Amino acid sequence: MDKLTIYKSVVQGIMDTIVEDFQSATQPFHMQMIKDDVHGQYLLFQNDWHNERRLYGPILHMEVASSGKVWIHYDGTDLVVAEQLLEAGIPKEDIVLGFRSPVVRPDTGFAVA
Repeated sequence: MDKLTIYKSVVQGIMDTIVEDFQSATQPFHMQMIKDDVHGQYLLFQNDWHNERRLYGPILHMEVASSGKVWIHYDGTDLVVAEQLLEAGIPKEDIVLGFRSPVVRPDTGFAVA
């Protein structure tokens, strides 16, 4: 398998686990996973109601770019998704914390872009 295929599989596995954990929690809520393997886009989205309050918005957005980098564009979880990517074997130099300012990225120890 090539690097992009492996990275896409890792990202999907992490997202699948997050969905399972959230839906088996004591107060589960409905999440939608949106996958675009062709363009390497992966999005977890909350789409639910709590009483009369609408719960709608992104939870996690990652991209496996054609450059071979895994971008974390948004992480609204209390998990450290970057650490999960590292544990799955993706090196720091291939992980971009896209939710951090480009000015700050060099200080994170992860890829700049």
